[in-house]
Amino acid sequence: MMGKELTWRKAIERILQDADGVMHYKDIAEKIVSEGLRQNVGATPSATVSANLATSIANDGEKSPFQKVGRGEYILRENAKKVKIKRLPGEETLEEATDKESQYEIISSFGMFWRRDFVDWNSTPKILGMQQLGASPVDFYNQIGIYLLYDGREIIYVGRSTNRPLGRRLYEHTADRLSTRWDRFSWFGLLPVSDKGQLGKLPEEYSAPKIVPALEAILIESLEPRQNRKRGDDLSAVEYLQKEDPEIDRKKKKALLESALSKV
Repeated sequence: MMGKELTWRKAIERILQDADGVMHYKDIAEKIVSEGLRQNVGATPSATVSANLATSIANDGEKSPFQKVGRGEYILRENAKKVKIKRLPGEETLEEATDKESQYEIISSFGMFWRRDFVDWNSTPKILGMQQLGASPVDFYNQIGIYLLYDGREIIYVGRSTNRPLGRRLYEHTADRLSTRWDRFSWFGLLPVSDKGQLGKLPEEYSAPKIVPALEAILIESLEPRQNRKRGDDLSAVEYLQKEDPEIDRKKKKALLESALSKV
């Protein structure tokens, strides 16, 4: 751990300097966390890195130390001339990638194949996720959007959380006709997540050019059709890793203690 915490910008520069090449902003965030360049990374380190890179380039132009070379990919400007950026035939250009990024602003976050038994089910369960290891957990109970229930790998139900939030809708399925049918769930949320882990407000409207590709990406990600060469990776939304509710571990320890005491 470093004695003095670097600013986000300095930390990004350090990682890109050591990489001496192109890196995706998510990989940059992971390296910042793993190398301890920041002690406080908040709930959205990947988004924070992306925002710092985009702001620097937008405000400083060619004076920015960073250069964007692809969708989510960056390099230090001083190293850009040293590295030949290779693109395969038919691969999207920087302009196409940048334009595509702006289309995927409907879904802000999502989680895939989360375990039912990682949630302490009650009327207001905590639906906990982390943007990456080391990040602060986010409670997605109040998220709104679309969710899927699975029996193993089979999708058995597709629902929406609008009038009632995601956590409430999932809780209801632990006591309805589907209660014994599902063991995992996926979700796609509309509410943005702040760096402090708070869910924001729903935008008043979305444009059609953004809605259509977002719907396509959701379907590809959730259904995984074999003939689609691309997957839902085209979602610019952040995928969150599930975090087990600490209450479950507390209850397990309590049960073990009570069991041990009963045998004394």
